[in-house]
Amino acid sequence: MRITPRRLAIGMSLWIPNLFSGIRVRRFADDWTTATVELHVNVFTRNYVKTAFGGSMSAMTDPYFFMLVMHQLGRDYVVWDTKGEIEFLKPCRGVLTAEFVVSRERAAEIRQRAQGGAKVLEWFETIITDRDGDVVAKVRREVYIREKRRVTSARDS
Repeated sequence: MRITPRRLAIGMSLWIPNLFSGIRVRRFADDWTTATVELHVNVFTRNYVKTAFGGSMSAMTDPYFFMLVMHQLGRDYVVWDTKGEIEFLKPCRGVLTAEFVVSRERAAEIRQRAQGGAKVLEWFETIITDRDGDVVAKVRREVYIREKRRVTSARDS
């Protein structure tokens, strides 16, 4: 069964760590260039002072950049998330939203840099906003990309 953006969004929303963390994937774009994720701050996802728990906010941003890159580059590349940084700007309640963007041009540039098995470490940035559109956190994620050895070896032969 081929994974489609819609199936992945549903699956990621129902995945136990996300389901019980109040994280909902609203959509992946059909061309894998964007994803929209929400965090519902509730009794399980808030901290001692009843605002969004930082760990929940970090979890809501964890795999999406690497997934967008992976689906755009295809099976010939190793892609994984290596680092994350989050700067908390404002305490928040309610529903939080993060939009992840990896343009086709950026994916093509990464593909070129990774050609021949070169290791690429690429930083991506997004913001988390509250219901009013106020920025509550800035997030950076580092993604590792490398062309798989079997592809590099076949090209050299």
